[in-house]
Amino acid sequence: MKITDGFVTEEYYVKAAGHRLRVRKLLHPNGDKNNPGPTLVFLHEALGSIEQWRDFPSILVETTGCDALIYDRWGHGKSDPLDEKRTLRYVHDEALDSLPEVLKKSNVHDAILIGHSDGGSIALIFAADYPQLARGVVSEAAHVFVEEITLEGIKEVVNKYETTNLVERLSRYHGDNTEKIFRAWHETWLSAEFKRWNIENCLSRIKCPVLVIQGEDDQYGTEAQVEAIASQVSGPSKSLLIPNCSHIPHKQAKDTVVQEMTDFILKIL
Repeated sequence: MKITDGFVTEEYYVKAAGHRLRVRKLLHPNGDKNNPGPTLVFLHEALGSIEQWRDFPSILVETTGCDALIYDRWGHGKSDPLDEKRTLRYVHDEALDSLPEVLKKSNVHDAILIGHSDGGSIALIFAADYPQLARGVVSEAAHVFVEEITLEGIKEVVNKYETTNLVERLSRYHGDNTEKIFRAWHETWLSAEFKRWNIENCLSRIKCPVLVIQGEDDQYGTEAQVEAIASQVSGPSKSLLIPNCSHIPHKQAKDTVVQEMTDFILKIL
């Protein structure tokens, strides 16, 4: 436990779904230990990690008064490396097997899920199957089905990986895990079988409030993703399409996203 920028920070490992995962907690200094309220649970993108969220979690802890939990999924950051071929159900496996164990072992029983890209899809599946734990969901650039623009965007990143210093940049976060996690990502999404991947059947079971955020210039998805989520969840929903913004709204339109997420969370509270 240490103090960082005024927050109490805890970092530890848990065993979830058979894998050792690194977890970080940010505790608001003025939080009520006897009645802590919901924890903001940050779920990173396909090539993400704890560090790649940068200061965004701490900003939301400050603006909402909630504690936060962030973790490296299997194969990412400093968690266990992938030691087997990823299945086509890897998003479901994370949402239904790994995430519940991470929360239980971290003593989180009330969560507002903030998921980016793959993390957004994981948040939606989790909220559908664990309604007693999900107080709200922020879906940022999530996918609920595969589009051609997604596949073309991934192919472009594969080309950058082979021709630029992208591998070096990713290695700063994933170290020896980098090659395995990158191959698992693009080989899964670009496989013929994965084109049928679709999680729309879970949306009607989501009864908590949902905030759906996407950049208008997202290179991995169209407005159809936003429309599908907002129109099919059973609980209240709000959609936000941000102009002049692509796949990472919390970095590319930071002030807008902080304000929208803060308002959404405070309304829940």
